[in-house]
Amino acid sequence: MHEPTPVEPAELAELIRDALPDAEVAVTDLTGTRDHYRVEVVSDSFAGKTLVQQHQMIYRAVGNHMTQAVHALQIRTRTP
Repeated sequence: MHEPTPVEPAELAELIRDALPDAEVAVTDLTGTRDHYRVEVVSDSFAGKTLVQQHQMIYRAVGNHMTQAVHALQIRTRTP
């Protein structure tokens, strides 16, 4: 069994922007190991959605990386 390829912060931000094109995305590597991140996302797409729904949108955007290369993801979402 091989280790998953680490995810670069820019790649994580790109995945989120692909799903939410209007989003402002900031990604912070919390440990320096490229598997524990904090993402801060500002998007009009979050308007009218609950916090859980907003976070689900981010998890969908990150997709398979959450079950492979990313071990922890802190999410902060808000509208502009």
